[in-house]
Amino acid sequence: MTIANAQPIPLWTGETPGIDTADPAFQPTITPYTIKSATPTGCVIVCPGGGYSHRAAHEGAPIAQALNDRGIAACVCDYRVAPYRHPYPLLDAQRAIRWVRANAAALNVNPGAVGILGFSAGGHLVSTAGTHYDTGCADGDEIDRESCRPNVMVLCYAVISFGEFRHSGSMANLLGENPPEELVQSLSNETQVTEDTPPTFLWHTADDGSVPVQNSLLFAQALSAHGVPYELHVYRSGRHGLGLAPEFPHVASWMDLCGEWLKEVGF
Repeated sequence: MTIANAQPIPLWTGETPGIDTADPAFQPTITPYTIKSATPTGCVIVCPGGGYSHRAAHEGAPIAQALNDRGIAACVCDYRVAPYRHPYPLLDAQRAIRWVRANAAALNVNPGAVGILGFSAGGHLVSTAGTHYDTGCADGDEIDRESCRPNVMVLCYAVISFGEFRHSGSMANLLGENPPEELVQSLSNETQVTEDTPPTFLWHTADDGSVPVQNSLLFAQALSAHGVPYELHVYRSGRHGLGLAPEFPHVASWMDLCGEWLKEVGF
């Protein structure tokens, strides 16, 4: 299989699950950003933020290119957002992980080093993918038979909890108004961490006015309680939605730190 670089590819070539549950219909895609390497590299799937209402462009391709600059392949996942509801964004993220593993040889990536990175609501999607996964669907196509457990997570000023520190807009866009309490609890991902949760890199700013830093702190606390390796960086100040943070040089260090961490864990 030949894969064109930086060209979107439908996650499903046949019928997309739930494609008709919203109008207009949206076909989720994955856009690879590969690198030349004598040996397979790790690959990180990037999920932009946007409150589950849109996908912020500055948290997509520029992040993939920054990972490429650090010797890591990347793919941008254009997952479904409102009016699509749960579970469709999660199905898209899971399919993206499976897709990378199924196409690892064509991408020149290591199928055992597939991570997922997300910003804000995209971080909620990533933390959901990292706590709600399976080892493959035996009755699915060759892609669905791959595991959708990521090897690592990277959470950037992420929405994590739908409890006290929730981002109400993201929650409403994902779950609708007045969702069942058991669903809210299931997707408050600090409550879903286990010993099998993937190693995680987190960063946030202490004065984030949109998504409270407590989201990252709660997730880090849960990781610590279950003995899951993690690295957490809380920067003194910076608005929400910084992406690569070019106007905040100190905060911009997150990408170099993340790149070093990814290399340390096998990427």
